[in-house]
Amino acid sequence: QVQLVESGGGLVQAGGSLRLSCLSSGSIFRFSTMGWYRQAPGKQRDWVGLIDSSGNTNYADSVKGRFTISRDNAKNTVYLQMNSLEPEDTAVYYCNTKHFGTDYWGQGTQVTVSS
Repeated sequence: QVQLVESGGGLVQAGGSLRLSCLSSGSIFRFSTMGWYRQAPGKQRDWVGLIDSSGNTNYADSVKGRFTISRDNAKNTVYLQMNSLEPEDTAVYYCNTKHFGTDYWGQGTQVTVSS
């Protein structure tokens, strides 16, 4: 069983920055690939990016160059640094991991970007 808790969301003006955090329970965090997703009102949940256990990252085209994912294995935490935010980035942001075929999700954190 894995529990994920996101934090760091809020209201920011366009062009601003936010850093989201996702704290993971369990002892296998350091071996886990961690993903970030987002869901805007009335839309499907979209993949934002991921970081694997070696620290390799991959991003959706819509956020490439603006968002950065990092991890701190000592703190069981993965981060999503979001820069140059746009109103289109407004969504609930979720972190995700998968173990033995089971997807685990946090409760999400709201990010609102005003124009």
